Amino acid sequence: MMGAATLRVRVARKSVEAEGICSFELVSADGAPLPSFAAGSHVDVQVPGGPTRQYSLCNDPAETHRYLIAVLRDAASRGGSSAMHDRVNVGDLLTISAPKNHFALAHDAASHLLLAGGIGVTPLLCMAERLAIVGAPFEMHYCTRSPARTAFAARIGASGYAPQVHFHHDDGPAPQRLDIAALLAAPPAGRHLYVCGPQGFMDAVLASARAQGWPEDRIHYEFFGATPAPAGGDGAFEVMLASSGRVIPVAADRSIVQALADAGVTVATSCEQGVCGTCLTRVIDGLPEHRDLYLTPEEQAANDQMLPCCSRARSPRLVLDL
Repeated sequence: MMGAATLRVRVARKSVEAEGICSFELVSADGAPLPSFAAGSHVDVQVPGGPTRQYSLCNDPAETHRYLIAVLRDAASRGGSSAMHDRVNVGDLLTISAPKNHFALAHDAASHLLLAGGIGVTPLLCMAERLAIVGAPFEMHYCTRSPARTAFAARIGASGYAPQVHFHHDDGPAPQRLDIAALLAAPPAGRHLYVCGPQGFMDAVLASARAQGWPEDRIHYEFFGATPAPAGGDGAFEVMLASSGRVIPVAADRSIVQALADAGVTVATSCEQGVCGTCLTRVIDGLPEHRDLYLTPEEQAANDQMLPCCSRARSPRLVLDL
């Protein structure tokens, strides 16, 4: 589901960037300049015949004539990535959102450490190019399964910042593999960490960073997808709408968003996986059970907001600011 502020774009180019990865160059359908964006931004794409998915912009933010996204064909796709690869071609029209940024650069940082896993390189590539342009000190580590699966390797290799990028391949010699704990040990004052990639990679990096004392306000991350939470143990509960006092039951097999929709109450959603933050809602009373990947551990512990697309309740009733 997408909000009212949408753009119509045309696929001007579709290219194979690596094994299983295609890029799509999107231009305005009416030839008008596209809305500006900053490094780390993404757009919501209404996949033809499928769901809405978030894809990071990986072209120069100074460009107003195009957006460039890259899509990994995911074997576990729920209809998003496979449809982009198989159904979307040059000349097709797509509906997308204006750019959103939940993964912005901290421009006041003393230095920057960028860690990319697989397709997670897309926002970090844009960040690296922006940092290089402004002359900010940074180091980037890019982990992939193999050179054949390393998107944008040629683009990075031809850049002026190439010496600051280190490649790590799962199928390569052991010495070149990324030692996460060693890299994150003793964080220098003022250094900020940015990480994006598959959930296992993200979990390992974030756990190591927190264990080694990186302050939470210097850790920036963006998940591309979530592993569905197991349904076992889910129970029914109630949601009260603070604006009206209306009480809506949420069955064990329905999400809060689904239960609200069944009752005629629409909550704006996008990823429906607890990743993008579109449905973020204030909790007035009750105890949520957080299952998202968007809120920080501290934000989850405060229990004053939640993502109703995936999270549930630990208390019999939640009162939401709806």
